[in-house]
Amino acid sequence: MKSLLIIDMLYDFIKPEGVLYCGKEAEKIIPEISKLKVEFRKEKLPVIYLCDSHEVEDEEFSLFPPHCLKGTKGAQIIKELAPEKEDLIIYKTKFSGFYQTELEKILKELKVTELYLTGVCTSICVMDTAKDAFYRGFKIVIPVRAVADFDEEFHRFSLKRMEKIYGAKLLF
Repeated sequence: MKSLLIIDMLYDFIKPEGVLYCGKEAEKIIPEISKLKVEFRKEKLPVIYLCDSHEVEDEEFSLFPPHCLKGTKGAQIIKELAPEKEDLIIYKTKFSGFYQTELEKILKELKVTELYLTGVCTSICVMDTAKDAFYRGFKIVIPVRAVADFDEEFHRFSLKRMEKIYGAKLLF
């Protein structure tokens, strides 16, 4: 079975007023992710949101400005991709959706073997989640029009790396 992972489609990354706005490229992926959500729901397949969620003193803020602080609008899923009642939301404090979360346990309980990774940033949270998925034996699919990054060069490199190193199937 497959599952759709929607990674960090949060106000702080996607909206121009967000602390770590990923740019217009991130805004362009919203319709593609929305379309995938409809397809997955139609097939009654799991849709899982992975959401950055930080405390004020998070160590990540030595590298990036404070963002996606728990309880703030910046940490909320954008309204265009609002979750449905049956969708799952997993909060994460590191780049990978697997790191110190229940993601692996949930996927195994659901008998998921294939993950469709979407969202931002291709070179950070998407790629780190792909790496950990690969290490756990999941097949990885990247719908290319449903991922974006701050940096186009990093975006292209990350797609190539996920394909070559983690066996990700790229859908164009």
